[in-house]
Amino acid sequence: MEGVTTAYSGGGDPGRSIELLWGLRDAPKRGPKPRFSVAQITRAAIDLADAEGLAALSMRRVAERLGITAMSLYTYIPGKAELLDLMIDTVCGEIERSRPASDHWRDRLEAIAHDNRALYERHPWLATVSTARPPLGPGVIAKYDYELRALEGLGLDDVEMDAALTFLLDFVQSCARAAADVRAARHASRTGDGEWWAAYGPLLAKVVDPDAYPVATRVGAAAGLAHGAAYDPDHAYRFGLQRVLDGLAALIESRRAVSRSSSPRRPEPPPRPAAPPRSGDAPA
Repeated sequence: MEGVTTAYSGGGDPGRSIELLWGLRDAPKRGPKPRFSVAQITRAAIDLADAEGLAALSMRRVAERLGITAMSLYTYIPGKAELLDLMIDTVCGEIERSRPASDHWRDRLEAIAHDNRALYERHPWLATVSTARPPLGPGVIAKYDYELRALEGLGLDDVEMDAALTFLLDFVQSCARAAADVRAARHASRTGDGEWWAAYGPLLAKVVDPDAYPVATRVGAAAGLAHGAAYDPDHAYRFGLQRVLDGLAALIESRRAVSRSSSPRRPEPPPRPAAPPRSGDAPA
């Protein structure tokens, strides 16, 4: 993916998008028998975006892949905005649901984060799409329902559950975009991070006074040595994910503490009467 720009879902006609997403408008109503289904067209668009990035996506390019004219394609799908919604819903419906390490909420959320990261790796263009207005198709809704279940029963109210999941998934998407930026920079410069740093580092050392910037010099050198680059997407993801989960742990524990303090205390049971002495026991 060359460069990262932002596209927006939900930009088409809402009624026609819903019809397409839920299979209520699967074929043109007039003319000869359709050669393709909406699902086949959507898959061709996904393959194009996977191979060349979202910037390459157009109704004309998708039509070329299918061997039809762009005008013919418009008889199936009204425009690129609706097509993008179909693409998002399709790939979200195909996300893997890996088994978490345990049934603890933290392991469940970690598995969800990893599954989403893998989804972005398979479809890098997805990280460049803003879903502030999500395509509410069966794939997106099923994914949302499944992921919310990892937060069920933890003491969060419904709004907090939605916000907690959004917090986690926004972090994963930001990491995916950063990783795409790194790949784009490598492609544009035609050099790896090690080669870039080897050329840039000595020049930087000539102009930067370590006494003037002691903390930046020390920390930057340590990070560069650890990562072999100025930035490591994998390390940023691993480190950041644990901090996101730490933050959610603090919220969950605070809600549980409130629940415990507001729960009525059970009265202490009365003391059990002493057992009478058995026959033959010596008096105390």
